[in-house]
Order: sequence, then C-alpha cells, then structure tokens
Amino acid sequence: MTAPRITVNGTEAPISPAAPHTTVLDFLRERGLTGTKEGCAEGECGACAVLVARPGTNEPTDWVAVNACLLPAATLDGQEVVTSEGLATAGTPGTPGTLHPVQEEMAVRGGSQCGYCTPGFVCSMAAEYYRPDRCAHPDPAEGTDPEHGPNGFDLHALSGNLCRCTGYRPIRDAAFAVGAPADEDPLARRRAQSPPAPVATEYVRDGSAFLRRNTLGETLRLLRERPDAVVVAGSTDWGVEVNIRSRRADCVIAVDRLPELRELRVGSDAVEIGAALTLTEIERRLDGRVPLLAELFPQFASRLIRNGATLGGNLGTGSPIGDSPPVLLALEASVVLADADGERQVPLAEYFTGYRQSVRRPGELIRAVRLPLPLSPVVAFHKIAKRRFDDISSVAVAFALDVEDGIVRKARIGLGGVAATPIRALTTEEALEGRPWTAETVDAAARVLRAEGTPLNDQRASAAYRSAMLGQSLLKLYAQTTEAVSS
Repeated sequence: MTAPRITVNGTEAPISPAAPHTTVLDFLRERGLTGTKEGCAEGECGACAVLVARPGTNEPTDWVAVNACLLPAATLDGQEVVTSEGLATAGTPGTPGTLHPVQEEMAVRGGSQCGYCTPGFVCSMAAEYYRPDRCAHPDPAEGTDPEHGPNGFDLHALSGNLCRCTGYRPIRDAAFAVGAPADEDPLARRRAQSPPAPVATEYVRDGSAFLRRNTLGETLRLLRERPDAVVVAGSTDWGVEVNIRSRRADCVIAVDRLPELRELRVGSDAVEIGAALTLTEIERRLDGRVPLLAELFPQFASRLIRNGATLGGNLGTGSPIGDSPPVLLALEASVVLADADGERQVPLAEYFTGYRQSVRRPGELIRAVRLPLPLSPVVAFHKIAKRRFDDISSVAVAFALDVEDGIVRKARIGLGGVAATPIRALTTEEALEGRPWTAETVDAAARVLRAEGTPLNDQRASAAYRSAMLGQSLLKLYAQTTEAVSS
C-alpha cells in the first residue's frame, strides 16, 4: 500500500499529516483552497460542495457533487477532486483565471451577493452541467416546468444548497442559462475515461486507523478482528457525529467501493440492490422500474446527500425516522447479511429490534437489499416534514396495495417517526385486506391507522399531530387513486 493521496484540481496531495477523522473540507482548506466553506457541518447547506470523479451511469465517469464537510479525507484516497478554484481553468482551457461557464452565469445574472454559498452552488451546478444525459428541449417554450429548464437542467441538483441573502431566482436563472460543455472542456472529456480504481487504504495516525480492503471477504475478516470498528459508506450519518458531537473512532472501515456491495440485479422474482450503491446511482439505474422507490428519492434529503447516502447505511443506523425503511417495509424487502462465515437473509419487518438496534451481529455487514417481485401497483410515499425538501420526517408513510376488481387483495404499509423503530401497520393492513376499496372502508381503516405506533411529542411534531397525519395519509391515497381512475 502506498501513502494515501488525493488528486485535487489535477495535482496529487498527501493526506498526511491529517488525522484519520479529518474531513475533506478541512483537508482542502488547510491547503489554501478556502472557496470550500463550512456552513452547517452536517450536510444541509451545501457551502462545502466539491466534485468527485465517480463511476458513471451513461459514461465511464460522472462528476458528482458531494458534501466535503461529511467525508473523511482518507475515504478519497486515490480519487480525483475538483473544487470551485479548479473549475475556472478546467472550463476554459488555455486561459487561466477565466470563469467557468457556470461561474460566469452566476456572476452576470446576479446569483452571488455575499459569496459565502456561491462556491458550493457552483460545484453543484457544475455536476449538473456535466451530466451526460442533460439535453436541451427542442422547443424551449414546451416541455419545461419550474424545476426543469429548457437546457435540461434539473433544479433538484441544487436542492442541497442554501442561500441566505441573494434569493434563488437569479441562481435559477443562471442554472437555466448554461449551455453544453465545449468540446475541448477537459472535465467533459474526462467523462469518457474510467474513474480512478478503488485502492486499499491503511492510514494509521495518533492511535486511530482508517482502513479499506479490496474485497468483501477481506473486509469481513477485518471486521471479525475489529468488531468495534465504525463502518462507513457515504459517511452522511457518521460525518455528522464527528462534526457536531465530536465523536472519534479508534478504527473506521470503509465499504463504499467494494464491488460486491455495488451490484444491482433485476431478476424474474426479485430486485437486488447492493448496500453501497448511492441513492442517486440506484435512482438512475432503476430508472423508475420500482415506482415506490422513484417516489422516495426526490424526497430523501438533497441531491448532495443522495450522491453519498446508501440503503445499507440508512438501514444500518437503525434510525426510526430514516426515509427508506418505511418504503422498504411496504415493498416487503429483506436484507442480506454477510459475515466471514457466510450469508443469511432477514425480512426487514424482523430486522429492527429496538431504538437503533437490529438483529445484525458483530462482524456482519448488510450486503444487499432484496425486493420481491411482482410489485404492487398502487403505491405512494407521503413524507410529512416542515420543509418540502432537505428535511427530516416528522412522519413517513409508504403504501403498496393490490386492488383487483375493486377489492383490496393485499396491503402493505410502512411507517416511520411513530415508534422506536420503523414498523409495519399490521392492524391497518388487516382492516383493508379483503374489503372493497371504497370511501367507507378507507375511513374505517384511517381510524385504525391513527392508532398505530407509539408517537411521541418532540420538537418536530406532537404525538397528536403524528397520529392525525397517519390517518390523513390513507385518505389522501384514496383520493389520489380515485382521481387517477376518474381521469
């Protein structure tokens, strides 16, 4: 193993002497790249966004925007990073100091005021600028909406970036004005080459270690030796613990690049999703083939978070307010657990045992999530939160129903935010199954649903509000399905 290094704006830089818990944000700023800012230290504002070269969906490489405040620098060993400072030369070859096209549009359209958030916006905007399948609509007057520009720009690419003084209209104007990358743009050309291959990492300093192995087998043997280790993939949860709660670990083991955890298979009887695939990768690879997941993704945090977060991580933390568990419960998912001795499959409904606790044993990893086929046709994901996007759920409800000839043949309902763990609404499912899909049935079942779980009063919502929202969500589903039939 060689000493850990990161290629930053085309130049290799050693990670040493940084501590293993040092974030990419601090690593960059200590090297004078102060365009990368700390705003919230928990992945909610985007001031720290940078670009990373990752395996692509439609090209060998995608430029992906991530929160530098959450990632340990060591997790990018052997990888390529571009900061806001590096964009200018990259976007205008041969003319150092000239603004990149997205920087130029931000400037001329008044998208920057105090400038604190601007570098993060620019990096998120650049990731969308370089998205290979972004294309202008043939008729700019048609086929667009407030969240998609005539140039194909998806405004959700900026959902993780906050601006406290400029306002969003000029930023949106800048996003909707950028054209296509020039043929000679080196970052555009870079997409045609493979991203850096994952490298084994062993970085030990001041009694702490950051470790990455090349294969799942090697990783599982390491976990057997170090069952106390913290396992990270996107680090969107652990990074908050490090920054906000000053937690430190004697040993961190990275699994984000393990090929065995990054497979996605669609078979005749199941969809199997690797635990280390990011939510963005899953979304783009499935391309709507699992409609309930397609409803989840836009409501799960922000694009910056989804570019790092994984299903394995969301289930591994065991949070009762994670957004994916209710959806996966409604889909009757199972988790595939692996250790050095083999694998076992556990229904997700039996996986959680208590607050942030599960049946996963020391030394076990979540290798994959398995969804049985066929899928139920009537689905919905309702997230009740204080903000439309980039917020934590007060209540989350996922529905998957089979309705044939006006009768509910099967009902699966997953709930989050109303108990110490994500739960299935088993009593409500029973109240629906075998009954006609009518207003009377739904009204009665909604009363049952309001009593599911043991909701608490906290800063996000009262117990009474949570219960009310459970019942309302079923009424909303019925209204949506009857509207769809009548239309």
